[in-house]
Amino acid sequence: MSHQARKILVTSALPYANGPIHIGHMVEYIQTDIWVRFQKMRGNECYYVCADDTHGTAIMLRAEQEGITPEALIERVHGEHLQDFSDFHIGFDHYHSTHSKENKELSELIYKRQRDAGHIATRTIKQAFDAEKQMFLPDRYIKGECPRCSADDQYGDNCEKCGATYGSFELKNPVSVVSGTVPIKKESVHYFFKLGDYQAMLSEWIAGTTVPQVERDILGCPQSSVAPTLQPEISNKLREWVDDELRDWDISRDAPYFGFEIPDAPGKYFYVWLDAPIGYISSFKSFCETQPDLDFDDYWGCDSEAELYHFIGKDIINFHALFWPAMLQGAGFRQPTAIFAHGFLTVNGQKMSKSRGTFIAAKTYLDHLNPEYLRYYFAAKLGSGIEDIDLNLEDFTQRVNSDLVGKVVNIASRCAGFITKRFDGNLGHSLDSMLYETFVNRGIEVIGECFEKREYSKAIREIMELADQANQYIADKAPWVVAKQEGGETELHEICTTGLNLFRLLILFLKPVLPQTARQTEHFLNISELQWRDLETPLLAHKINKYKPLMTRVEKEKIDQMIEDSKQKSVVSMTTGPLIDDPISPEITFDDFARVDLRIAKIIKAEHVDGARKLLQLTLDLGGEKRNVFAGIKSAYAPEDLVGKLTVMVANLVPRKMRFGLSEGMVLAAGPGGKDLWVLHPDSGAEPGMRVK
Repeated sequence: MSHQARKILVTSALPYANGPIHIGHMVEYIQTDIWVRFQKMRGNECYYVCADDTHGTAIMLRAEQEGITPEALIERVHGEHLQDFSDFHIGFDHYHSTHSKENKELSELIYKRQRDAGHIATRTIKQAFDAEKQMFLPDRYIKGECPRCSADDQYGDNCEKCGATYGSFELKNPVSVVSGTVPIKKESVHYFFKLGDYQAMLSEWIAGTTVPQVERDILGCPQSSVAPTLQPEISNKLREWVDDELRDWDISRDAPYFGFEIPDAPGKYFYVWLDAPIGYISSFKSFCETQPDLDFDDYWGCDSEAELYHFIGKDIINFHALFWPAMLQGAGFRQPTAIFAHGFLTVNGQKMSKSRGTFIAAKTYLDHLNPEYLRYYFAAKLGSGIEDIDLNLEDFTQRVNSDLVGKVVNIASRCAGFITKRFDGNLGHSLDSMLYETFVNRGIEVIGECFEKREYSKAIREIMELADQANQYIADKAPWVVAKQEGGETELHEICTTGLNLFRLLILFLKPVLPQTARQTEHFLNISELQWRDLETPLLAHKINKYKPLMTRVEKEKIDQMIEDSKQKSVVSMTTGPLIDDPISPEITFDDFARVDLRIAKIIKAEHVDGARKLLQLTLDLGGEKRNVFAGIKSAYAPEDLVGKLTVMVANLVPRKMRFGLSEGMVLAAGPGGKDLWVLHPDSGAEPGMRVK
């Protein structure tokens, strides 16, 4: 199986550094990681780089809200992101930050080359301005009534109810999300990238034709390049944009702003979307500094023959397929070989929801479930298109238990014991070569091509069909029956040797999806790291190690607890105040607020809740009336520390049926969460049942 090694550089979109990774994000990183792992197994020189996207108004305001510097915020989040990615087995070769010296240098270089070539313009514009905070407001930081349908609580650029788009000044009764004041209009000079200068180039680039050499000479990149691979849905949308007149792109923001200051423009900063994609280049440049044999220009120079792929969400295609190639072209860098867009994630057929507990942070998932379960389920759903995928939790449970535990792992558990006990751990000298060749041919002709084309769901179907064949072979041969027959040793040895070789091939096919299970299998089979070239060579006359269970079943209780924990974390996040990535809820009137009946309550009993990681069960005395309340405060309090203390509760909340029982109210909590969570009331003459005003 000869193969010419390729040189490949792969990126995923940069996660924003103002919050945690959630399972919706993981769709992209898992999709990319599977493809990269497959390429490396094929023997290709493939590198995967990424970085935190660290600039912008949201970062600045989040840091201010937490009382820390933006630098401290992004450093902390960088560590959290890396941990989540590592726990999900995302194998970056390098993970960097856009707030780096490399990114600053490259952003300034690309900007100056565009400016010096005449592709930057300035003009005065009017913007919404928060006079109290002394800052210009992005559209997403203004809310009001939709000018078309009058829906309340809509952002300053589009209405989520009727779908209308508009300018922030068209919004009725606008309010700053930052301060709550009414924005005013204020003028400011802004810097624009003249995207229209690249209209002809982008038209040809999207259409799949070669950019004329004379145009590339003018733009300073001597070698012609072929347009990228784009999904049909993306190409069609891009043609609509390019066929219209391309408008100039506003690339500047006014102070205060966390980012890089524009050269020769005091008080003006690069818009986050200018320096974010440059993070792909700067991350690789930083990686090259640690790899003496790696040449930066081999991958990013305009005469590069390496392949460059971007995996992104379909919502940011305009930045990657219009602004990005034009920026690269004019600055003398190569352009992507292909841009692969994917759809969004829904859970149980609906948009992820904090109230339903389906807005699941990566860390919350990892507290309860094996990351490879999700890697496998996403692979079983993902194709090469941009369609959304759904995480149906019932189907998730059934598919993981049926496919991975019931089919794949089951093969090893059915055969390994015989090899260990009857043959001292040694595989035989022969196997069912015809069946083995069937597996090999399917891998070469179908499964490998499916992974290459990102048709993971088809690859998984093919692999599971082979798993069915392997299990059927074992069922038909019945080694447990042969083992009892006199003179059946040779046949038993061959059956189990065949079974474990088929299992080895299945794990080889699944290794890009299940890297940890593959490592455990390599130890069990006593072999070096599985590579694609190992397909055609069976494992014979070879000593294996004792088998240990590779995977356990998904339990419904763990799914339920994950959902409950996600709900609890949503409640805790509300105690920290409105976050920029968790917008303020619709306004309520004073009369609405007055209906909330807050009462002093004495905690007369507190105990752990079986099966709950975050909950304590409290019995509260409201002054003659007892209430049972479940509170997610276990991280901050031991039950014995609470008995006899006073707290504040919402006394007129409708009782809520929980898995653990009926909760008859809500204990108020404040603080950032974890151990820093406060529910106790200072005892200054307060009595149970007393109203809190």
